[in-house]
Amino acid sequence: MTMDIATWGSIYSGKRVLVTGHTGFKGSWLTLWLRRLGASVGGLALPATQYQQPLFEALGGSGALDYERLDDIRDGTAFQAAIREYEPDLVFHLAAQPLVRASYDAPVDTFATNTLGTAHVLEGLRTAKGVSGAVIVTTDKCYENHEQGRPFAENDAMGGHDPYSASKGAAEIITASYARSFFSAEQDPIVATARSGNVIGGGDLAPDRLIPDVIRAMDAGTQVKIRSPLAVRPWQHVLEPLAGYLELGSRILSGDRTASGGWNFGPRPGDVATVVDVLAIAEQTLGSSLPPIVYQTDPQPYEATTLSLDITKATSQLGWFPVFTNDDRVRMTFEWYALRAEGADALHQTSLDQLRSYEAAATTPSKTR
Repeated sequence: MTMDIATWGSIYSGKRVLVTGHTGFKGSWLTLWLRRLGASVGGLALPATQYQQPLFEALGGSGALDYERLDDIRDGTAFQAAIREYEPDLVFHLAAQPLVRASYDAPVDTFATNTLGTAHVLEGLRTAKGVSGAVIVTTDKCYENHEQGRPFAENDAMGGHDPYSASKGAAEIITASYARSFFSAEQDPIVATARSGNVIGGGDLAPDRLIPDVIRAMDAGTQVKIRSPLAVRPWQHVLEPLAGYLELGSRILSGDRTASGGWNFGPRPGDVATVVDVLAIAEQTLGSSLPPIVYQTDPQPYEATTLSLDITKATSQLGWFPVFTNDDRVRMTFEWYALRAEGADALHQTSLDQLRSYEAAATTPSKTR
C-alpha cells in the first residue's frame, strides 16, 4: 500500500484550506504544495520574522494566498474571525513556538502559543459550520521521554521535560479531550494530530538549529558551535512529513474517520542519525566550505539525548513512507541554500523541483516497500 498522491489534486482542488503558521518554515512549504494541488489557501499567523521572510517570499508570500489574517493564535478571537471570514473546508494548525531552547527563556509564552493556541483552534472547529476537520501538528518531543532508546509509538504517554516538549504534550492531550468530548459523532469534524521529527530543508533559518547554524556560520565566516554532538534525532526533509499531513487532510476531506487520532511521521527504523553523522554528510556536500566545528563544553539546558519514532501505523494504515536517505535530505537542503544569491525566482523554482522529486520518489514502488 502506498499513498495515492495522484488523487490529491482532485481532492484538494477548489477546497478552501486554512493554514495557521503559514509564514513559518513548514507553513510556507505546505502553502506551496497546496497551491500546486489547486487549493484555495488562507493563512493565519504573525507577520514573518527576519528568519522566515526569505523563504516565505520565495515560495509566494502573501500573493500566494486567497485570504490572510496577520494575528496571534494566543488571541481566542483571532481564529474565530478567520473561520468566520474564510469559511475553510479544512484546517492545518502549524502555528507554534517551535524551539526547545527558546522555551526556557519564554516558558509562559510557549505554553500560551502551543497549548492555549491549540485549544483556540479546536474551539473554533467546535463552533464552526462546514469544516471537515483539522490536522493539528505537534512534534516527536510530545512523548514522556525516559531515555530508554526505543522508538515512541502513538499510544505512549505524553509528557516533556522542557516547556516546549511539555506544551506539545499538553496540546495532544487537549486535542484528544476535544475529540472525545465534541468530535465523536459521524457529522462532527475529524481531527488528527501529526508528530514528526527534526525537519530540515531549504529556507529554515531559525536560531539554535543545526543546519541553519551551519549556514549562518558560512555566511559570517565564523565557527559552528555544536551543543550535543551525539544527540540522536529522526531527521527528515520537510516534504516528507508534509506528505503525511496532506494524506491525513485528504482523508479528512473525504470523510474518512479512521484518519483521526495521533500519527508518527519519521525516518525508517535504523535511519536516525546523530548530530555528528549529519555534519559528516554536510562535509561531503560542502567540502572545504564547511565552517570550522567547535563543540561546546559549558553547561546547556536539558535536551533529550535520543528521539526516534515508530512509524508502523502511518506505513500500514496511510501508505506513507519516508523516501529520502539522510544523504538526500542534507544534500537537497544545502542545494537550496546555494541558490540564495540567484534570487527568489530561482529559490521558488528549485523548491518546485524538489517537490516534484519527492512526488516521483513517493510513487516509485522500490522506494516505498
